[in-house]
Amino acid sequence: MERRVSELLLELAAVEPVIALHGPRSVGKSTVLRGFAARVGSPVVDLDDVEVREAVVGNLAAVVADATPLCVDEYQRVPDILDAIKARLNREGSLPGTAVITGSTRQDALPATAQALTGRLHSLTIWPLSQGELDGSRENLLEVLRMAPAAAVQQIPTSTTMRTEYVERVCAGGLPLALRRTGVARARWFDDFVRASVERDALELSRVRERQSMADLFAHLAAQTGQLLNVTKAAEAVGVSRPTAEAHLRLLEDLFLVVRLPAWGTTLRSRVNARPKVHVVDSGLAARLLRLNPDKLEGLDPAALTDFGHLLETFVVGEVRKQASWLNESVSLGHWRTSDGAEVDLVIEYDDGTVIGLEVKASERASASDFRGLDQLRQALGSRFAAGIVLTTGHRSFTYADRLHVMPIDRLWTPVML
Repeated sequence: MERRVSELLLELAAVEPVIALHGPRSVGKSTVLRGFAARVGSPVVDLDDVEVREAVVGNLAAVVADATPLCVDEYQRVPDILDAIKARLNREGSLPGTAVITGSTRQDALPATAQALTGRLHSLTIWPLSQGELDGSRENLLEVLRMAPAAAVQQIPTSTTMRTEYVERVCAGGLPLALRRTGVARARWFDDFVRASVERDALELSRVRERQSMADLFAHLAAQTGQLLNVTKAAEAVGVSRPTAEAHLRLLEDLFLVVRLPAWGTTLRSRVNARPKVHVVDSGLAARLLRLNPDKLEGLDPAALTDFGHLLETFVVGEVRKQASWLNESVSLGHWRTSDGAEVDLVIEYDDGTVIGLEVKASERASASDFRGLDQLRQALGSRFAAGIVLTTGHRSFTYADRLHVMPIDRLWTPVML
């Protein structure tokens, strides 16, 4: 299937000297790179291949000079290749489309030698597949909400998506190789994914002596997905020092396994909570870490409803993060929470200061209390506040009050015509 990021990559290659595609393992970086290489007629240097890697190490200058654009998969296997690319740029000038490289760790997390291209490298994150990519639709909710939020409400007043489908989508997530499997086979794949990330990738990136404690911390963070991050309590739960827990957490972030959602708008009021929230990068991965499946989550007991609520929030935040990564302008994402309990699960701020607020509910109906945080944010921001949306598992879209609306969660991947 065509990835939205593939279009953005082609556009960036026309203006940027070097583009690095970063993201978690098995997210599809190699597929995107090979598709790009095929379109521009360049070979791919696969540094995951031992023989290729050994050949490259002994012939860096020749390999780097061999093609334009140079396409390198898993460049962190041979970080010195970045120095060779820098030398080429110094000789030829920083020409657009010189190289496209992929890596499963953040570039700034690699050793100092890997910082050679600072200022000449544009980093592009590839997140798991979006629901629109899976369905073959072209999501545009973030654009519509900014320009004409009422249109998103009025144009499609009802939805046919049932709660069971939301549960299935949340538990499946968006990692391509997991989606090819079902049931026990998918659970086994997630287990192998976690094991490889902790035992192979983490060890390559950093000398981690306490592999089990990092795995335990990852499982603990999965249980806290969609909630405020408390590193001290996490350290106590896992039985390590706070500095060790913080180091493990940064490593999990560098491997794109967890994402911190920062507090937004802390200058609006002194009582705004400044702690970030934590989200596992993929809702399907989070569900597996918690040993949750559709059969467990489809129940209506309080524990199942609570678990599904947190996973659903992580799912929605992930879908919005994917859509935000494709926009032509940068947007900032955060959450807003006051000390007296008013909160907005996701705040989207555009470059011009326009703000959209999203509140996620695992119920079919939105009550007046669900708008409390959005209403306070609307009052605090005035005209900067474009819309506040309560996303539900229900079937109706409607306007609740001035710039406050209710929409089914599937509006995230249902295209809206303007």
